[in-house]
Amino acid sequence: MTEGRLVLAATPLGDVRDASPRLSEALATADVIAAEDTRRLRSLTAALAVSPVGRVVSFYEDVETARLPKLLESLQSGETVVLVTDAGMPSVSDPGFRLVAACVEAEVPVTCLPGPSAVTTALALSGLPCDRFCFEGFAPRKPGERAKWLGSLKNEPRTVVFFESPHRLASTLSDAADVLGLDRRAAVCRELTKTYEEVKRGNLPDLAAWANEGVKGEITVVLAGAPPRSVSVADLVPEVSSRVAAGERLKSAAAEVAEATGVSKKELYDAVLASRTKG
Repeated sequence: MTEGRLVLAATPLGDVRDASPRLSEALATADVIAAEDTRRLRSLTAALAVSPVGRVVSFYEDVETARLPKLLESLQSGETVVLVTDAGMPSVSDPGFRLVAACVEAEVPVTCLPGPSAVTTALALSGLPCDRFCFEGFAPRKPGERAKWLGSLKNEPRTVVFFESPHRLASTLSDAADVLGLDRRAAVCRELTKTYEEVKRGNLPDLAAWANEGVKGEITVVLAGAPPRSVSVADLVPEVSSRVAAGERLKSAAAEVAEATGVSKKELYDAVLASRTKG
């Protein structure tokens, strides 16, 4: 039996010229195309002058779980399934993760056609450090959950990338200023690669005031990491001890706290051991 495979195919964020030749070939030859929005798929294939020969099935969040068995059956029978979402890379805050996990469990080959991603595009344009970053998906919708989430980022040393809807952007940036501080810098990237692309950079209060005037389009926010905390090794011993008591290994807890605060990992590790001796 011919071995099937799942192909995760990145699609343009807005400018169809960003589509790769491999994407056109995959769409033209796939046995099955699983698309987040079949209408957008038709627009994309028309723009690329591609005529798919395979079956097209919808694969959006609400039907993702229900579609898995049939798609796995197709893959296990030897067919090639190409997964595309509305824009960017499948699985990155888009449908795809569950299907990939199911394929891994069933030992079905999975490959990827790399291409556009709003996460890395915004990060590169932000003007903020790119050497280390984390992606947080969409910001929580409810104010209480959002405040708690922002609190978890207060001491995050890495640059943070997240998505937000235009009508919640101003309130999220305002909440971020309250929780993270007035001096924390960020960049709001709007309509990446499209006609009205815009990148607005500044501190959180200024960006919140700008967003409050009204913003449209697809939004990606890049938030600067927290500055190193000015604390002594002794001040950090209780924090590490608390994390260890909660189940973390001493070595990893000390390493993470040291990295977030700029102190010596060895000195912090030794200080925690010394505190145990004194106790």
